[in-house]
Amino acid sequence: MKIAKAFINAANGIGHCIRGELNFKIQLVAAITAIVLGIFFNISTTEWLFIISCSMLVLSLELLNTALENVCNIITKEIHPVIKIVKDVAAGAVLVSAIGSAIIGVIIFLPKIIHQLR
Repeated sequence: MKIAKAFINAANGIGHCIRGELNFKIQLVAAITAIVLGIFFNISTTEWLFIISCSMLVLSLELLNTALENVCNIITKEIHPVIKIVKDVAAGAVLVSAIGSAIIGVIIFLPKIIHQLR
């Protein structure tokens, strides 16, 4: 039962982000879009590995960023310079992974889109 409870708790956390975090919703739509494009363009196994890995990395970092922001908000509601750094660094981690993922998406899909348009 402990394993089932752990999965339920994890699903609750994901559900919280889907319901209440705009950035998570945006990242989820981007991941779903990449998956739909992958199906449409029948991408290779290697390309799938990159798409799935990038999508899961960005979504995972977004979950961690949300958790960290909530912990920081419990510590203090006031503006604190160290907490600002913590929040900014966590958000930066999400941004770095999202930019890298977008670049990988362009490398994989842009040639296929150009080929399809010709």
